[in-house]
Amino acid sequence: MFTDYVKIYAEAGKGGNGAIAFRREKYVAAGGPDGGDGGKGGNIYFKVDKDANTLIEFRFKKKFKAESGQNGEGGHKYGKSGEDLYIPVPIGTIIKDAKTKEILADLSHPNQTALILKGGRGGKGNSHFATSTRQAPRFAEDGEPGEEKELILELKLLADVGLIGFPNVGKSTFLSVVTSANPKIANYHFTTIEPNLGVVKSKYGDSFVIADIPGIIEGASKGIGLGLQFLRHIERTRLLLHFIDVSGTEGRKPVDDYKKVNEELKKYSEKLAKRTQIIVANKIDSMTDEKLYKDLENLAKKNNQKIFKISAVTGEGIEDLMNYVSSILKTLPKENIVEFSDKEKIYTLKEDKNTFTVTREKGMFVVKGEKVDRIIRRVNIEDYESLFYLHRKLDEIGLNKELKRQGIKEGDIVKIGDYEMEWED
Repeated sequence: MFTDYVKIYAEAGKGGNGAIAFRREKYVAAGGPDGGDGGKGGNIYFKVDKDANTLIEFRFKKKFKAESGQNGEGGHKYGKSGEDLYIPVPIGTIIKDAKTKEILADLSHPNQTALILKGGRGGKGNSHFATSTRQAPRFAEDGEPGEEKELILELKLLADVGLIGFPNVGKSTFLSVVTSANPKIANYHFTTIEPNLGVVKSKYGDSFVIADIPGIIEGASKGIGLGLQFLRHIERTRLLLHFIDVSGTEGRKPVDDYKKVNEELKKYSEKLAKRTQIIVANKIDSMTDEKLYKDLENLAKKNNQKIFKISAVTGEGIEDLMNYVSSILKTLPKENIVEFSDKEKIYTLKEDKNTFTVTREKGMFVVKGEKVDRIIRRVNIEDYESLFYLHRKLDEIGLNKELKRQGIKEGDIVKIGDYEMEWED
């Protein structure tokens, strides 16, 4: 079974809590705070597995969670950090945020590894908060939760040449002739229900990979038939062989087939529609109307495209076609041909440089920002000393100053995360 699209949930490890502890030694004032820090939560990485070729394993396991960090202890003992989780995927896997559709990673190189979710930071123990005026702090920071996301894993085949065209035009037969692949072949539509790969070795000693992309029909770019499942696999190919049945046995005109398939490519991706394309006029062994081929040949000349007449059944014309494909591939650069739309930009795990924003919503001052969220997540809001520490940290980053600038008055409500607090002058 070929699986090329799955949705999973992944959660990085939570950071361990800092410890509240004191030394129990004679002559040490107030016991002396010695609570250790919590350990960091484990990160989640995705890595290329050379032995994997489908996403089938993710059909059975859809939830992944990295190990959490351990809590700190007395005696300045730091909690152990959680183990990082490495999730193996096939080469050619693209990882997207299911909610925003942002591309988080494009794993198209052998041994490539990508950090997708960061584990939470461990909380600081109470030993960090001792000052000359507060020698026995009875609070510590909680560990931060790890990042979590619903992810889309999408596998795009890595092939040099893609075979495209309507169903039943001879692509699978051709692949079986020029490679050692054994695709299912029969005289009915959608014999190929999953992409097939084969390796071609030319007479010059070089080799390249061909992917037989299942038949494209009208509406494929909108998901009709098996459309989108297959169109995504064409994106990484460097060269397209457009197979067209010139025998006329299907009752269609070759020129119409050419236009319809290219229209679907264009609707799916402008960049894909401009990919180098060779027209392959197949089934010449059973061609009864020479005009069908002539019309296609004229169209190829008009579009300045190369056209070859072949018979995948008898082998006629195949050697010339493959020699040309081998030579043209040498002129096409090997690159990661992945198109990113405005909504699909590579996402990198960077710290939020904006400290915070303050807006008025429903009569409240709503404070948002990663830095502010991080501070409040690490504080026990129910503890007086922790609350005092929270106010001091918020003052240090300039939040109090900004609230005053926006005209906050005593009794107004300030909302940070899930907490609502009343302002006091």
